[in-house]
Amino acid sequence: MKKKVAVASIALALVLGACNNADETNENHPETSEAAPGNGAIDHGVDDKKVGFSMSGDQVEEATDVPKEDKDEILAAFERYIETLNNQDVEGYLATLSTEGYDLEEERQAMEEMLENTTMKRETDNETIVKYSKDSAQVFSTLKTTFTDSETGVENAPEGRQVTVLTKEDGTWKVFSIHFIGDEPGKE
Repeated sequence: MKKKVAVASIALALVLGACNNADETNENHPETSEAAPGNGAIDHGVDDKKVGFSMSGDQVEEATDVPKEDKDEILAAFERYIETLNNQDVEGYLATLSTEGYDLEEERQAMEEMLENTTMKRETDNETIVKYSKDSAQVFSTLKTTFTDSETGVENAPEGRQVTVLTKEDGTWKVFSIHFIGDEPGKE
């Protein structure tokens, strides 16, 4: 049964987003062996045209140009997204997603299949808007997702950092994509 929960966790991670583009490779510097920019969990593809965030120690840099009204709306949209997942509310969850970023019928099928045998609870912390424009925002958060096998009660609780990309669609902030970096098990 542990395998079922692990498979569900992996399947959900694949369904909900990806963090790596197979066409992009970053190798360490050949002389110093230091990681090239965009080649590590701390410097995660920071580029104006890409998704990413930058951390200095444990500090996440908050975007400074976010109007208060947009900040409130973006964080409320992110909270609704997390809440609908926690409530296993497939319709509510689908309503938080961008139709430009997701195939809603595929997402419905994947969520319904996963929820047949598994419950899910997400806990977020350090929600910070790290990039903003009038039509797009990126919300960084630390995240713990607990998957519980409905039949056995066995839990799997991966933790990590996530950047959730939201876009303004018909005047409403919607989740366009997610990019997750998992923490090494047993490490904080």
